[in-house]
Amino acid sequence: MNPRSARRAGHTDWCARDHRCNLGEHRSHEITVDLPARARAVLVRARTATGRDYADIRIRVALAPTEPAARRQLTGLLGDLRHTITRAAIATQPHPRRHPR
Repeated sequence: MNPRSARRAGHTDWCARDHRCNLGEHRSHEITVDLPARARAVLVRARTATGRDYADIRIRVALAPTEPAARRQLTGLLGDLRHTITRAAIATQPHPRRHPR
């Protein structure tokens, strides 16, 4: 696809421009962080048909073999995810203007 037709189709610079773009949304190539036998994370940037940008993140983490330790890991992961999501949500809010004192 040439750049002119890509712009008409609404593709962005980061859009993969292939089968990842479907159902009215644009998706980037995957960015993967892999720690073999421990964890893997895959991030994809997406833009919906309404123009809203999102990050799709899949995470796979090896859990401890015993139930109590696995539950502790899950509790920690949920807390970390909550912190990450909250930080990202706050970053999307407009900054209040500072008024001189």
